[in-house]
Amino acid sequence: MVLTEYTYVFVIGTGFALLEAFNNGANDVANAWATSVSSRSVTYRQAMVLCLVFEMLGALTVGARTASTIKNGIIPLSAFQNNPGVQLLAFTCAAAGASLWVQWCTRHSAHVSSTYSLISSIAGVGVATVGASGVQWGWNNGKGLGAIFAGLGMAPAISACFAAIIFMLIKLVVHVRKKPIPWAVWTSPFFFLIAGVICTLSVVYKGSPRLGLDKKPAWYIAAVTLGVGWGLFVLSAIFFVPFVHAKVLKKDYTLSWKHAIYGPLLFSRQPPEDAVQAKVPDYAIVQHGDVSDDNSQSDEGASDTKGASGTVGDGEKSGVPVQSATNIGDKKLILAECNQEGYQRLLVEARERHHAKLRKSRGPLGWAMRTLHANPMGAGSLYETHNMIALCKRIPAMIVVALLYGMHYDIHTAQVGIEGTPEGRRMQRVYDEATKYPNEVEYLYSFVQVITACTASFAHGANDVGNAVGVWAAMYSAWSTGRTLTASSPVELWQIAVMALTICVGFITYGYNIMKVMGNKITYHSPSRGSSMEMGAAITVLVFSQYSLPVSTSMCITGATVGVGLCNGTLKAVNWQRVGLLVFSWIMTIPIAGLIGGILMGILLNTPHFN
Repeated sequence: MVLTEYTYVFVIGTGFALLEAFNNGANDVANAWATSVSSRSVTYRQAMVLCLVFEMLGALTVGARTASTIKNGIIPLSAFQNNPGVQLLAFTCAAAGASLWVQWCTRHSAHVSSTYSLISSIAGVGVATVGASGVQWGWNNGKGLGAIFAGLGMAPAISACFAAIIFMLIKLVVHVRKKPIPWAVWTSPFFFLIAGVICTLSVVYKGSPRLGLDKKPAWYIAAVTLGVGWGLFVLSAIFFVPFVHAKVLKKDYTLSWKHAIYGPLLFSRQPPEDAVQAKVPDYAIVQHGDVSDDNSQSDEGASDTKGASGTVGDGEKSGVPVQSATNIGDKKLILAECNQEGYQRLLVEARERHHAKLRKSRGPLGWAMRTLHANPMGAGSLYETHNMIALCKRIPAMIVVALLYGMHYDIHTAQVGIEGTPEGRRMQRVYDEATKYPNEVEYLYSFVQVITACTASFAHGANDVGNAVGVWAAMYSAWSTGRTLTASSPVELWQIAVMALTICVGFITYGYNIMKVMGNKITYHSPSRGSSMEMGAAITVLVFSQYSLPVSTSMCITGATVGVGLCNGTLKAVNWQRVGLLVFSWIMTIPIAGLIGGILMGILLNTPHFN
């Protein structure tokens, strides 16, 4: 029996559940992929495609496990006293509390854990519904708040240890050698073996409830895991090693990735006579070649967009004059130290250079940016004729920008934009403490990082999708059946798919807000460091998910980043101010998200009504 009288509550709750999943992608997933994009192992667009594939794969194969912890382990189902309407309202308020808090934080580029936001909001709803005594504060067989919040301290620490061990292995085997490039070439299959084993464990050892892989005996799990890992080892030895040997040792700049199919035949390939330098990317964090020297004032018009939010915000309109990049070189430090206006001016200049570059591009986004720039809102109120005409032209363009702006955002250009600011000088001190390894070595580990990034995305799909879908499944079950949820109530596959897809959309369209802040803001990144961070975080998430303990992926990658940063041998190689702000935001999430969810539930549950 469908609760038709609660349909409007279900619709609103579904909206908040989808918003929570969207923010999960824009916040947690963006933080996880920031490592790969910041290390320049993948571009943002490549990260989007890989994220879409592996988030969906992780969610659909192993993503149902943590759902029971969220929907059953915090508020006992008996607390609803067989009242499906109250249950529906409770989880609607929980989704609202979590989504509103994370949305505000993401909009202001403040990184918080969507996992702990949802858990805290559910706890607040539980207090408002059945009182503090009715909430499972203890361990509760690994499903209570005590077990969940234990991960707040354990997950970053464990992840830091795993990542540090992996990076120290790379450092001792390759980086400290007198000739690190040959060592990196010949030992690369070993690190492909490690990455392959971790990837396989994600599928086989965790298993899928629908496929029953987790019910297989230990020998089966070990055989499949090691078999795939060693298979990747052999394939990399046959195809990858000859390719990178010719590319970085022989410095054959005529090679393309298609030549890898020749395998060992590449050992006999003769490089061009003028091959004196390997053609590999430059993995330095800040590259001034990324910055366009074009002045945004060269275009007609006086307005632009601020980003995916579709709001107007340009230098001229805010009263801050825009300078060209060539005029600000030595003035950056003076402007930043002068006053707040100088600091804001630097940020405006960086944004305007990026927007000027986008306006010259082809495609829908280039058209939208040019349309917004050429049709600024004029003087007077909104209902003035010229403003109404401009608004009609701007609305379609604003929609396109909201959908596509994130796909074209360059976090490296944003990194250049903070030079001369207090934050920029602090990050420069952190970068100076990190040893810079040859680009040829880092190039080899960029391939490993692609595998580890996909593993991290798979692990996130397996863990965090269950958190979001558990709440939505509770709403749907109460609304569609007219009965309260039971502990054995299944989570439908299509529900998991919808949530996973929403998470991916959030990352693709809005993830840049977090990525531009988190990328390289804790310590120096490079492919060898980044692959270690991602493997350490992936291992930690998989371990916690195996025991049905929801854990924040962002906390794991943050802990792994700190662990690898400390491998530089000094505390100065880590931006402890940023780490402190992250920890503070994690802690504040608990009371704030809990209060929002609890207050909403208390108000709605006790609202006077007519019979």
